[in-house]
Amino acid sequence: MKKWWKEPATVGCSRHREAGFTLMELLIVMAVILILMLVAIPSLLNMTIQAHETSALASLRAIQSAEVQYQTNFPANGYACTIGALGGSAGSGPPTAQAAQMLQSTLATGQKDGYTFTITNCTKTQNANNQDMFTSYEVTAVPQTVGKTGHRGFCMDMSGEIKADMAGGTNCTVPIS
Repeated sequence: MKKWWKEPATVGCSRHREAGFTLMELLIVMAVILILMLVAIPSLLNMTIQAHETSALASLRAIQSAEVQYQTNFPANGYACTIGALGGSAGSGPPTAQAAQMLQSTLATGQKDGYTFTITNCTKTQNANNQDMFTSYEVTAVPQTVGKTGHRGFCMDMSGEIKADMAGGTNCTVPIS
């Protein structure tokens, strides 16, 4: 039977071109992927740090809210001077001054999303029953690894004003709006 179309030139040849990619094509694709990674990874790390700092600010506000609630529920004690006193498990019984059950368990451990939280500078007085009563406090949030989990440290006093330390410590002087 006579064919009315032309055969490609390689059909009759003994040497056929193999299907697939050449080494040069694969190297070019790998180079493009590497360049994209070099651009994307630093911005991904910066977004992660920004998320940790945002979480730290929200956690400071949660601690301040828990402190106000603690002072209302336990007026003889004043404010809590430890993060653990604001935490506690709901399954362990009713809230007490040592485990008020006002913070999430993840925050009550003192570490969350790359930051370490501490209640410091507590002012202690004695109430009418000769019991220690804390009348003021300051909360600090410091990155666990400066530059990797956060750039800035944060401080908050009992009025709720949050300030930042650009070096990642507790020397907070820059107000956060």
